[in-house]
Amino acid sequence: MYLIHSKIIEVEEEHLDEFNHVNNVQYVQWVEEIAKEHWELVKADTPYPNDYWVMADHHIQYRKQVYKGDDLKILTYPQNPEGIRQPRKVEFYRGDELVADSRTLWVLIDNESNKIKRIAENWLETLKKG
Repeated sequence: MYLIHSKIIEVEEEHLDEFNHVNNVQYVQWVEEIAKEHWELVKADTPYPNDYWVMADHHIQYRKQVYKGDDLKILTYPQNPEGIRQPRKVEFYRGDELVADSRTLWVLIDNESNKIKRIAENWLETLKKG
């Protein structure tokens, strides 16, 4: 489905904290990276191809520790808009095990004015057809 984007990464030394597991800040960076990757893939098929998203709120739940050498599947998808905010889920899996998940709220920024742009309630419908 076009609404879902995923990738697999291998955990490396640079992703670890002093306890030798993935640093919490690294998860936030991955959330932002995969959201941007997904947007780059789909934006041409939306009413907003020249605009960009900014994270306004972030919640993450850590369920299991992840270590160097582990492969993580990162899966992301947008949820139905909430007014001017666009919720997005990001899930992290080691094998079939959910090790962390995130729900973020994003706002769309008009590329010309650099102001928040109101999104249509049904704008995701265009992506379901992709």
